[in-house]
Amino acid sequence: MRLLDSARIGLAAVVPHSLRHQIDHLRPGKIMPGGIPRKTLAVSIALSAALVTSSPAHAAISYSPLPKLPTLSASALTQRYDLNRAAMAKAADEAQFGGDPALANSLRNLAVPSRDFLSFDPSGNGRGIEVVGDLVHAKRIAVVVPGAGNTLANFDGVKGTGVGAEALYDQAQKLGANGSLAVIGWLGYDAPSMDSIHVTTLGHAAAGAKALKAFLAQIKAVNNAPVSLLCHSYGSVVCGQAAPHVNVTDIAVFGSPGMGVGSVSDLNTSAQVWAGRSTNDGIADVPHVQVDLLGVSVGFGNDPVDPAFGARLFNAGNGGHSDYLRTGDTALYNLALIALGRDTQVGQPQSGS
Repeated sequence: MRLLDSARIGLAAVVPHSLRHQIDHLRPGKIMPGGIPRKTLAVSIALSAALVTSSPAHAAISYSPLPKLPTLSASALTQRYDLNRAAMAKAADEAQFGGDPALANSLRNLAVPSRDFLSFDPSGNGRGIEVVGDLVHAKRIAVVVPGAGNTLANFDGVKGTGVGAEALYDQAQKLGANGSLAVIGWLGYDAPSMDSIHVTTLGHAAAGAKALKAFLAQIKAVNNAPVSLLCHSYGSVVCGQAAPHVNVTDIAVFGSPGMGVGSVSDLNTSAQVWAGRSTNDGIADVPHVQVDLLGVSVGFGNDPVDPAFGARLFNAGNGGHSDYLRTGDTALYNLALIALGRDTQVGQPQSGS
């Protein structure tokens, strides 16, 4: 579901039927019938955001208390991995008993001996932080920050955090990394649901940025290697909010609705900021505005792939909104080069894209 689609849910509560009909047939990013501009649409969304609550929560499952994990360090990694693996296996049984067999199956897949998780929490839509590769001895670290709609249940789905991290690691090996890159799939925040008005606001991103800042500080105790942030969709909003507070070499955003700022200079970061958008990504049609109304900030500011924004652009291929970390995709190839610090080899956007 596109960002504008979720806004329509809220608009239904506050605008007349005739106007809702026009919105339903509006190509996002264009002038509405009757000359209503995109910014007016954003204001309408802001009004709805103040009035509409998020989708109902899933039925609660009774989980056992999580184990107390040792402080993050190189020597404690194996113990943390083992404790989280056991906790996931137990949570899978509890999810099965609680009437969610799909989640139970997902958790069992995450709990296999070949998977390594730094942290795990099944409550709500779930959180999990997975390491792919050798975190202790890596020369570089890439952290994949996912967008809206990501949960533990779809962590290994076609568009999930785990699949993307694995694909990035494999692509880096094909490019000659030889194990020098560790990839972290960071579902360390409550990503907003795709059918929630929260996908248009900064609330979840601000909380996510705080969690990301704390996590990156903790990782230094394991390995002080250079870190790059690879941020998809709403994850790029998280990275935009975190940028002034984290020490990273690169921030690459793709499929971004905006970073919550007007330009790279507003991020107050020394990192190289990259931006890419595939030619078939519908996020291009989302209005790039930011409006404050009734105490609610809606929208995420200027388009990161606009040259005026100031990011270094990379070729993100021809895929759709969820294809950037797909095996064989141009975007994945260039994101792996960014993660490896091979800036001069990163492909520029094709002419006219």
